[in-house]
Amino acid sequence: MENGITFNIQKFSIHDGPGIRTTVFFKGCPLRCEWCSNPESQIKNVQILHDQSKCSYCLSCVVTCPNGAITHEDNKIIINEDKCVGCLTCVNSCPNRALSYEGDYQTIEEIVDICMQDIDFYEESGGGVTISGGEGMSQPDFLKKLIAELKKNSVHVAIETTGYVKKETFEELARELDLLLFDVKHYDREKHYNGTKVYNDLIVENLKWAIDNGIEVLPRIPVIPDFNDSLEDAEGLAKLLVEVGAKKVQLLPFHQFGEKKYELLNRNYKYKNKKALYPEELEEYQKIFLDKGLNCFF
Repeated sequence: MENGITFNIQKFSIHDGPGIRTTVFFKGCPLRCEWCSNPESQIKNVQILHDQSKCSYCLSCVVTCPNGAITHEDNKIIINEDKCVGCLTCVNSCPNRALSYEGDYQTIEEIVDICMQDIDFYEESGGGVTISGGEGMSQPDFLKKLIAELKKNSVHVAIETTGYVKKETFEELARELDLLLFDVKHYDREKHYNGTKVYNDLIVENLKWAIDNGIEVLPRIPVIPDFNDSLEDAEGLAKLLVEVGAKKVQLLPFHQFGEKKYELLNRNYKYKNKKALYPEELEEYQKIFLDKGLNCFF
């Protein structure tokens, strides 16, 4: 039976599409956004996390790892993700539970069973299931089968996508979905690359195709300090959305929900201690979209 890899299934979500929803987080993403709130989603493998506050540095993890993927350097436990196979020997041998992991291989049947536990809430609220990530389309064959099984139960299926997906794959999957929550991060391809490590050409192409083909799309802009939060940026983004035929856009102010995860993954976080943004601080920013005739909301 085919497995996909997820890192969370969150029930009673109310910010990932209409109504009450179950959000299924897929592991794997082609972007490397500097502000990513789910850094554990980027690699499509099981990942080991280390909590220094719980660690006694007994080094049992270093000794027991069968692949030599763990070392002790500068009073830090270092996990080599290229060597780690996700066997969880280290996690199971840690006496202080300083090690944990992200990533579970699940079957379509297992995911559908969890999602269908809340079918009554979907029906009453106009909700459903949202595929997130990472990139929701990062496991296309598995996703296509999952959508088909959910549709057998008349479940509304949305997806959160970066849009950075091979054109043929994107078009095939988008046709099967009820709603695309489509991230639009920057209008300038070079600045987009600087913040995400990919250019935005394919993203814009896929966004326009989806709108032109009558698929329900909600463009969403994560408003990030020092990346796309200036009024000039708002002008450029609004112009782009008008050009591709968008009618509405949701603004997602920067938050710090993912900061702790970088520490657990032993990764530097460019936005550490950066102040969160709030809707009341972005009224001028929002007005630029409204003035362009876009239904802009938070």
